[in-house]
Amino acid sequence: MKVVKVAAAVICDPPAEKKRIFATARGYGEYKGWWEFPGGKVEAGETPQEALVREIKEELDTDIEVGQLIGTIEYDYPDFHLSMDCFLCSLPEPGHLKLREHQSARWLRRNELEDVPWLPADRELIDYLKEHWF
Repeated sequence: MKVVKVAAAVICDPPAEKKRIFATARGYGEYKGWWEFPGGKVEAGETPQEALVREIKEELDTDIEVGQLIGTIEYDYPDFHLSMDCFLCSLPEPGHLKLREHQSARWLRRNELEDVPWLPADRELIDYLKEHWF
């Protein structure tokens, strides 16, 4: 089975308090309309952190500060295996986000996490975050 390596940004506001997390709805492809953490594929020669900086600039037109690794989610989709490194992140300018690839975005509080349909791998991350620190 094909393995796809990605990095995901768990963007918190404010970063130290983790009151809200930023989520996006895919704007294209088979999973259009499903919600996920922003990020994307790790290219050859890139670290996951470098991939996040590049992807967030491409997807949201902003810079990002990549913090600690939360964990890695391993998930089997029908056509590929996803290996997703998930990092705690913050934005230097939280008000400056421009959606370039997503159809929608929201800042979600803990009690709002079930309000959106999460992609299956991201759903696993939500369950982990709720149980351990959010």
